[in-house]
Order: sequence, then C-alpha cells, then structure tokens
Amino acid sequence: MKYRKKPIVIEAFRWTGGPDQTEDPEWIIKEIKMGNVYFSDNTMMIKTLEGIMTANSGDWIIQGVNGEIYPCKPDIFGKTYELVGEQL
Repeated sequence: MKYRKKPIVIEAFRWTGGPDQTEDPEWIIKEIKMGNVYFSDNTMMIKTLEGIMTANSGDWIIQGVNGEIYPCKPDIFGKTYELVGEQL
C-alpha cells in the first residue's frame, strides 16, 4: 500500500547559528526559556518525544501541527515543504 503525506501548514525558520540570526519566532524563544531548546558547541539541542535532536547551522527548525519542535536538514526541507502565500 502507498500513502501520501497530508498537506499541512507548519511554521519554520532557518537557523544560522551566528550573530546574523536577528529575529527568532516567538515559539522558539518560548522553548528556549522553558529549557526545551538549548545550545552546546554551536549546536542547537532540541528536546523531543523521541529524545534530544541536534540542529546545525543552516538547518531548518520546524514547529509542527501539535506545537512540537524539531530540526530538518535543508535538502529534506526543500523536498518536503514549499512557501505558503506571501511573507511580510
């Protein structure tokens, strides 16, 4: 049997890992303050239901449909997601 992923809209941003990261979404700031996201050796560490996942500079950070946070490599992100509507 074959299945197709349901179309959903997620929020995401590309993490640069450096001082050029000037604006972060409120949801990632909240997770950092709660201790669910922290940093170690230029790596973003994200607590998930599956354990701690790591994000490196250039990875996308996604907030899923249930508010869960997880990283996604740029190549997978590009194959899985497309921009919705116009961005401000």
